Amino acid sequence: MELWYTEEHSENVRFSIRVEEQLYSAQSPFQRIDVFNSKEFGRFFTLDGLMMVTEKDEFIYHDMITHVAMATNPEIKKVLVIGAGDGGTVRELTRYNTIEHIDMVEIDKMVVDACIKYLPQTASKLNDERVSLIFEDGLKFVRTKTNEYDLIIVDSTDPFGPGEGLFTKEFYGNCFNALKEDGILVNQHETPYYESYAKSMQRAHKRIREFFPICKVYQAHIPTYPSGHWLFGFASKKYDPVKDLNADKWNKLGLKTKYYNTEIHKGAFALPNYVIELLGAAHE
Repeated sequence: MELWYTEEHSENVRFSIRVEEQLYSAQSPFQRIDVFNSKEFGRFFTLDGLMMVTEKDEFIYHDMITHVAMATNPEIKKVLVIGAGDGGTVRELTRYNTIEHIDMVEIDKMVVDACIKYLPQTASKLNDERVSLIFEDGLKFVRTKTNEYDLIIVDSTDPFGPGEGLFTKEFYGNCFNALKEDGILVNQHETPYYESYAKSMQRAHKRIREFFPICKVYQAHIPTYPSGHWLFGFASKKYDPVKDLNADKWNKLGLKTKYYNTEIHKGAFALPNYVIELLGAAHE
């Protein structure tokens, strides 16, 4: 008997991975959590049937959501991570000795517990002494913060269910207030390829632009995410991610990465025309 994990990327497109075994399944107060093992992608983790992370390609996502901001401002010391229950974003941040403190706010403790047990590849640094794990709604948490963080990374699920509040105008405004005067906001920005995802991307981009004077979008190829073409948002009160890239300083750190480098950093902001048109339409 063959077992397959199948995810609908659109009404007309499905993506499947052959499953060797299911390692974990639970219903938390917020969502269904599943962990599978596969021959091609290793262990992978889904929420409400949607792919979150695989052992094989997680490095692409976590490199790009983390190192772009860190290479733009290598002086970042205090970071807020919202979501990111698998721990991969925190793992990459802890590689910087200059970072003094990381608040990780995840609404669902069961997600973190499952990833610590079944995905040690990503969750290995959640016990770092600089990391504070806070199990709370990220929207509520950030409301109470003012002028506190150098960097906020929104590593959220898609804009429905538990992640829905992390795509609202109120949330982005609160992030703006929580950042210091030279602060940076990075968020996963969905795929531009399928219509429903593209609309979510446009809404998020429009709302972020209402607060931040510098607002850019960059891209990466992540095979297990819908269409493989994935976007990230970069917003800042001060720094332009291309003009202010501090490549020499970042390269001198000697960090070994599997995807990110400072040439990829510059190239990732060169977007296809159809994405530029979608972003332009979001401004109208």
